[in-house]
Amino acid sequence: MIQARYSADPTIIECGCDEVGRGCIAGPVYAAAVIFPADYYNAAINDSKLLSRSQREQLRTEIEAHAISWAVASIDEATIDKVNILHASFMGMNKAISQLTVKPNLLLIDGNRFINETDIPYHCIVKGDAKYLAIAAASILAKTYRDEYMEKLAVEFPQYGWAENKGYPTPAHQEAVLKYGRCKYHRKSFQLKSQLRLEF
Repeated sequence: MIQARYSADPTIIECGCDEVGRGCIAGPVYAAAVIFPADYYNAAINDSKLLSRSQREQLRTEIEAHAISWAVASIDEATIDKVNILHASFMGMNKAISQLTVKPNLLLIDGNRFINETDIPYHCIVKGDAKYLAIAAASILAKTYRDEYMEKLAVEFPQYGWAENKGYPTPAHQEAVLKYGRCKYHRKSFQLKSQLRLEF
């Protein structure tokens, strides 16, 4: 079961942080930061990957209504290509944290690494989105906001199937890139497995 908090001290203001879109070949990476009241708990909140779309959308409303503060940020394709996707993910989380209206005392970061641009102490937690409530909530916000954005881009470039694949390198998406080429929203730094196969 997901834990409500990392710290047993209710006076510590915890902020959960997560990102979505690192494995994509198109579109930005999104990150979110969420602070809940110390006594808040919702058993329905979980890692966004374990929830259906309708569950994520319902929980997004719940999270935004009950969080003390929350923020969502994105880092575009050009920046991803310039600094690499890992650093872009860190940039996104730092950006989301900077947009919070309440300053936390502790950052709970999903994953095993983080470059902290704040003066706030942090803990990296592997698979944290399945362990702590605020990180799970951040994963839901990042996922729902990014999905919405990719669906808007899909109207502009319907041939890539972004309404379904959200920019991830599905076989159909890779085939579409081979057929139509890359567009301005594709990350220039990615290599298609199918392209590598054809080179041999």
